[in-house]
Amino acid sequence: MNKHAIAFIVIIHREFARFITQRSRLLSALVRPLFWLLVFAAGFKSTLGIAIQPPYSTYITYDLYVIPGLVGMVCLFNGMSSSLAMVYDREAGAMKVLMTAPLPRRTILIYKLIGTSLVSIVQVYLFLLIAMAFDVQIPSFGLVEALPAIAVSAYILALAGLILASHIQSLENFAGVMNFVIFPCFFLSSSLYPLWQIEESSEVLFWLSSFNPFTHLVELIRFGLHGNPISMTTGVALTVGILLSTVIHRIFKPEI
Repeated sequence: MNKHAIAFIVIIHREFARFITQRSRLLSALVRPLFWLLVFAAGFKSTLGIAIQPPYSTYITYDLYVIPGLVGMVCLFNGMSSSLAMVYDREAGAMKVLMTAPLPRRTILIYKLIGTSLVSIVQVYLFLLIAMAFDVQIPSFGLVEALPAIAVSAYILALAGLILASHIQSLENFAGVMNFVIFPCFFLSSSLYPLWQIEESSEVLFWLSSFNPFTHLVELIRFGLHGNPISMTTGVALTVGILLSTVIHRIFKPEI
């Protein structure tokens, strides 16, 4: 087994071991979106439905509409939590040990991003299975067809978290910055309401939501869950991923 395979296995194992052993993280990863689904969405289910619009072929209930946004929330929080752990590792010295491996620094970071993305995917499917148990009518075929969209979204949000972590030197600062990143990303998007409804309410909020990359990741997941894995948002999501990858390329030098 070569050094790349060993490094990949070790980093992936470390990400999953941390996720499993930190039970509060596992619990919060599921409780947070379920709270929104079972409390917030339940309150609007009987009064707020979504008219026929792509990718939906019929009228849908509000709880089904918010599922893609909550999937995005899972990926967003895990990406930021993983970056928070990276800041902690840097303060504790564990990151220095990892970076002394006989591999290019970028390779190690890519493996870490993949590990973070895989953890996000596991969290997402656990959430979706629980949501289906509560009678949310998620198309079963969509669970498979949405996998590429979920994987791309998880990787892009992990990239964003890594960029954020690279510019923050202390654990205390990162916790504060997370709130200024996570909540605007989530609320200024199509996670909770369609863009056309936001436009009717406020032109400013509509444009902010339209230019929010998180909106396009949510829509990418939405189309994937409903049998349209390739949509207009695919190009936007891939462009965002390329731009963030370029930023990472510039931040981290290829040498160890």
